[in-house]
Amino acid sequence: MGRIELKHGGGGRSSQDILKLFLKYFDNDILRGLEDASILNANGEIAFTTDSFVVKPLFFPGGDIGKLSICGTVNDLSSRGAIPEYISTSFIIEEGFEIEDLEKIVKSMAETAKEVGVKIVTGDTKVVERGKADGLYINTSGIGVVKIKGISAHNVKPGDKVIVTGTLGEHGISVLAKREGLNLNVDVVSDCAPLNRVVEKLFPLGSEIHAMRDPTRGGLAAVLNEIAVSSHVDIRIYESEIPVKEEVVNACEILGLDVLTLANEGKLVIFASPTVADDVVAILKSDPLFGDCNIIGEVYQGKGIVTMKTVYGTERFVDMPAGEILPRIC
Repeated sequence: MGRIELKHGGGGRSSQDILKLFLKYFDNDILRGLEDASILNANGEIAFTTDSFVVKPLFFPGGDIGKLSICGTVNDLSSRGAIPEYISTSFIIEEGFEIEDLEKIVKSMAETAKEVGVKIVTGDTKVVERGKADGLYINTSGIGVVKIKGISAHNVKPGDKVIVTGTLGEHGISVLAKREGLNLNVDVVSDCAPLNRVVEKLFPLGSEIHAMRDPTRGGLAAVLNEIAVSSHVDIRIYESEIPVKEEVVNACEILGLDVLTLANEGKLVIFASPTVADDVVAILKSDPLFGDCNIIGEVYQGKGIVTMKTVYGTERFVDMPAGEILPRIC
């Protein structure tokens, strides 16, 4: 199939050849018009998000940059109580990039979008010189219709329960091991997955769900600190209640990493009223993907401090991650 050349970004016949590749997988009634802007229909309040994906390597156990770009955008919309409807995507491709690899990535995006039920309705492609883009970067934006109003990092209340939807750290370890060629004697696969379907099951609980966040960069530690500061509360979690796979624990011990700071791409941290917390867990555990869902802590009146009771019975602060722990994980 050849490689990407600068002419593919020139707007001429070669650009049309690449456009045909995108249309082969992204084709729908809106995108097919190839207009400068797409006209969309939305009923009610909309959520709007944008994100860029620069993960290295582009292919990793459990996913690739294409699947990651759709999941990341969908999960950001879902965490605001919205049903994802439309996605835009832009590709910044380095000269010399294998067209066969580009097609694999585009196909992966199309399959994930189909699984989610969203349409990729507009996009853009730019080609840059060798050495300027490290292969491929993808930017996406997403629009969703809000179904639960009031879900916000500023809406967490004392008494709320802290729930994680499953085991933590797989994505960060998977990407790191693949990128660095590490032989950890463990088989860790990224948890990269769209979360919209399971979030929709929580819609009947309505305003009893106060906040949801996907713990990507900075992991659980970053999410808890962001929420604590935004809502002016203290949060206490229990190490014994945090679900982590044994292979991730082993990898963290070998590499000297803290699982609380590892990236995830298929999990949510949910803050729910204590009256519905058990219902949230029951709903999530009914889905095979979230069998390890658990309540890991609670929220108190406070000033933005996060602590954890360790398995040894001691208590320590959980700080916002600092420095460069796992670069290029999304």
